[in-house]
Amino acid sequence: MPTLFTRIINGELPAEFVWRDDECVVFLSINPLSPGHALVVPRAELDHWLDCPPPLRDHLMDVAQRVGRSIADAFSPARVGLIIAGFEVPHLHVHVFGARDLTSFDFGSAGQASPEELAAAGERLRAVFR
Repeated sequence: MPTLFTRIINGELPAEFVWRDDECVVFLSINPLSPGHALVVPRAELDHWLDCPPPLRDHLMDVAQRVGRSIADAFSPARVGLIIAGFEVPHLHVHVFGARDLTSFDFGSAGQASPEELAAAGERLRAVFR
């Protein structure tokens, strides 16, 4: 059975995409820690980051860094955070988000973004994506 993220990647479920290539996609979190909170997701269904082959791991980190720079340019946070948690969906994904301090890393404080908020944040990120 495909994961939730595979269903998003395949277009079966909606998402606000900001990047797609042959190895991964980037779309915005519907429960953002901050505006522009993005998920870097490999197309391959890998459950745990420890199982990620080094070339794919390196590509995911390269894309995450590019997304992070775009978040910095578009939203001007104090820092850009990165988390690989792996509890929410059994499909490897890298959270990249703007952070103001350490409390910004608490998933318990994540919000619920409307489709309009996601579209606006996606537009801002795509406009500056490197």
